[in-house]
Amino acid sequence: MPDESPDAAAPAEARGRPPLVVDFLTHLEKERDLAPNTLLAYARDLDVFLEYLSAQGKSDTPDILAVDRLLMRGFLGFLTRRGLGKRSISRALSTLRTLYRFLQREELIDANPARAVAAPKFEKYLPSWLDRGQVQRLFEAATTRAMDGAFADVRNLAILELFYSTGIRLSELQGINRRDLDLVSQQLKVRGKGRKERIVPVGSHAVTALRNYESRRDDLSRQLGAKVDKAAWFLGRTGRRISTRGIQVVVGKFLDQVDEDAGLSTHSLRHTFATHLLDAGADLRSVQELLGHASVSTTQIYTHTSVERLKEAYRKAHPRA
Repeated sequence: MPDESPDAAAPAEARGRPPLVVDFLTHLEKERDLAPNTLLAYARDLDVFLEYLSAQGKSDTPDILAVDRLLMRGFLGFLTRRGLGKRSISRALSTLRTLYRFLQREELIDANPARAVAAPKFEKYLPSWLDRGQVQRLFEAATTRAMDGAFADVRNLAILELFYSTGIRLSELQGINRRDLDLVSQQLKVRGKGRKERIVPVGSHAVTALRNYESRRDDLSRQLGAKVDKAAWFLGRTGRRISTRGIQVVVGKFLDQVDEDAGLSTHSLRHTFATHLLDAGADLRSVQELLGHASVSTTQIYTHTSVERLKEAYRKAHPRA
């Protein structure tokens, strides 16, 4: 499949949105240079908000400048009744805070009504991850499959190795282009959230798997000729960039062999990467940079996982625990 990206024009230009909302989305797109997926998420949140305002005012052209704290709280209740989870509601509120901060800066309103409403509190979950034994079994299974030299099997091993070696996100791996990967220097340029770029090292096992895949990729390119996506690094059998869903299916099959009941996913490999680094003594700031987290508080959840394991080891080993 070709690279899956949303229609970048849709968020700012969709018909029916008030001009001020269009101005705001254009600001996000042009001045803040948000990634298409992020921009689309903003637009979806705002469309639901406009739907709510239209229903409240019984008008197809809601006045977003007339929104107050009570309307804002009513909107959060509306989302709750729709069955949205706390994280989704919190994200929608964050979108509205950004919108009204923009309107404040444009001197169209005096106060930000979204700031007067508290975001729902939710528990931070401890991420799922693989222990070292599970990682070993994962790569033993993938390596055995890749020994036949088939394109898909060699590619799948390279995908798994790169996930565990770098801790990158699913969307980041899917979006890798040939020019982003330097196998000689063993490093990868990653385009993360908000189009922020970072350089991450690539381990020797991953480099070996990637070189083997590169050879099979070149074979496929010669077979398919012009049909091949020349820019994309990871390809499907048709020569187009592999889809995020395709990657999820591939990784999921191998993870199910490790632990079918744990609900492991591509993100579990990212969690595993961070947990194993912290277990080995890596400092939190370095792990934050490698993961591309904007805030170190996001990275700190992995320290909780490590601390809980230390406590368990202490309870089992200490005679007076």
